[in-house]
Amino acid sequence: MSIEFDNNLPIYLQIMTYLKKEIIIGKLQPGDKIPSVRELASELQINPNTVQRTFQELEREGIVETRRGLGRYVTSEESKIMAIKKEMAGDLLERFIRGMQELGFKDQDIISIVEDAVKQS
Repeated sequence: MSIEFDNNLPIYLQIMTYLKKEIIIGKLQPGDKIPSVRELASELQINPNTVQRTFQELEREGIVETRRGLGRYVTSEESKIMAIKKEMAGDLLERFIRGMQELGFKDQDIISIVEDAVKQS
């Protein structure tokens, strides 16, 4: 696992986003064990407290669950995974639309551009 960290965002949020993407694209499947705090901290060369905070937030959101004595696992709740996917898609769309509006595009222009791009892909 390698993450190119952005100095403008807290590291724990960047790790959360990375892990969420791994879950959404299927690299981490429901029920899969995720690396331990120590393993991930060593691999990313960051403080274990940062990884611990990441895992606490992922647990709070219901994305991972701790099984006492066994470690942390990706949730098996498909609805939770779909909710994460929709949330991340919404964030992407919001940034895209805001950026297009800042460039002076009107809503209908944005829709046309997206339709053309989808047809070409």
